[in-house]
Amino acid sequence: MEHRIVSHDEWIEERKKFLAAEKSFTEARDRLSQKRRELPWERVDKDYLFDGPNGKETLAQLFAGRSQLIVYHFMFDPEWDSGCPSCSFWADNFNGIPVHLNHRDVTFTAISRAPLAKIDTYRKRMGWSFPWVSSHGSDFNFDYQASFTPEQVAAGKAYYNYAIKPNTVSDQVGISVFCRNDQSEVFHTYSCYSRGVDMLNGAYHYLDLVPKGRDEGGLDFTMAWVRRHDQY
Repeated sequence: MEHRIVSHDEWIEERKKFLAAEKSFTEARDRLSQKRRELPWERVDKDYLFDGPNGKETLAQLFAGRSQLIVYHFMFDPEWDSGCPSCSFWADNFNGIPVHLNHRDVTFTAISRAPLAKIDTYRKRMGWSFPWVSSHGSDFNFDYQASFTPEQVAAGKAYYNYAIKPNTVSDQVGISVFCRNDQSEVFHTYSCYSRGVDMLNGAYHYLDLVPKGRDEGGLDFTMAWVRRHDQY
């Protein structure tokens, strides 16, 4: 790797200039986060049922007594024997986080269409402990743009990330956020997809710090290098 080499004093001056840009970005991100929190909500009127360690639970029950719920849409088609490698890359960041979120009135769970037995088998293989339930037989992942019907896959396009886009897979990644009031009414407050889920991947933020960055420019697709952590 060739790069410009300067004296210590020059390096400090360059770093201070970049610090100003970093602070500007942080302030812009804070403003964006505030606008996200100010978005309107939509009522969730549909009944969804999930299968988890506590048996069958409704969406309201997934809140576990808290008022806010974050859902990671984990790509795991019912026909697959293992979860998506890229989602597995994200999931390696999840262990240990839920207990901290709980103390800020937030519950976290991953949700996949695969049956619970497949999820549990894969979870044990990966050594994960974060909450993860199955929406098998439910419309939940379809309604929140994270799964697609065979007809949509065959057509090669689907509504994803708020637009009709080329699509040839049954499941895509996403995050959805919900809020529950004292009357147990549930509201959908936010969803994001594609690069929007970067915020949950600490490993990518580490890579953004180093000289080579994510180093994905010459790959066939951005995450072509990613393997499940027991396959490197």
